[in-house]
Amino acid sequence: MTHPPVERSVAAVADRSRLAMRVRRGAIELALLGFLYVAYCASRLLADDEFAPARGRALDILSLEKTYHLDVEHWLNEQFVAIDWLGLAGSFWYATTHYVVTIGMLIWLYRRSAAEYVTARRALVVATLIGLVFYLTMPTAPPRLVGGHYVDVLAMHSADGWWGADASAPKGLGGMTNELAAFPSLHAGWALWAAIVLIRAGVPRIVQVIGLAYALLMTIDIIGTGNHWLLDAVVGWVVVLIGWGLVTAWERRSPVVAHEDG
Repeated sequence: MTHPPVERSVAAVADRSRLAMRVRRGAIELALLGFLYVAYCASRLLADDEFAPARGRALDILSLEKTYHLDVEHWLNEQFVAIDWLGLAGSFWYATTHYVVTIGMLIWLYRRSAAEYVTARRALVVATLIGLVFYLTMPTAPPRLVGGHYVDVLAMHSADGWWGADASAPKGLGGMTNELAAFPSLHAGWALWAAIVLIRAGVPRIVQVIGLAYALLMTIDIIGTGNHWLLDAVVGWVVVLIGWGLVTAWERRSPVVAHEDG
């Protein structure tokens, strides 16, 4: 049975309209995420770069950890230094997965469910903005800059990777990052965000376990490479949980907002 020309024409127009809508939504999402990334970089550059107070905060964190016997940084950093392949793999992990996995999760969720994507994206934005407030008001040095026994593992392996010796940014762009943005760790936070996305999406249990393992491995890696203190990671997790909590509570109070971007 053939369809009349008018029906085919209407269907074609509707298809083009839906395609145009998806393209517009995609462009808006890219613009929003691009703006977030620019704000992320800009706010880190605007932060106070005085090293002495940032080092003092780092030592306060270390002192607190020692009080409760949580100071695992030195031992873990030693393992990443002594085991060459571990240090190299950890360097690539630190410099790559933070962005690749997060972007991949956003794309996957965007294609899977508009409503789930909007909630997850909002939670990520809120958590990141909270982290940026800390970077602006409480610059904190990572272990690799404190001195003593801590080693900058990424700098050790910079000749083998695409990052520079002064930061995890691409070679020549290290000056564009704020190296005193250790507290809280958004590497740890974003990794936990990805795990929560998988759990909320109801994917098979094994995939959820892989997501949680990713978050745990990220935490081990950021400490082992000398880039964060354990409490940086813990507060990074808390920031993400707060982000999810605030967004979920807001959407429950105003159900319509959960779909307004969809």
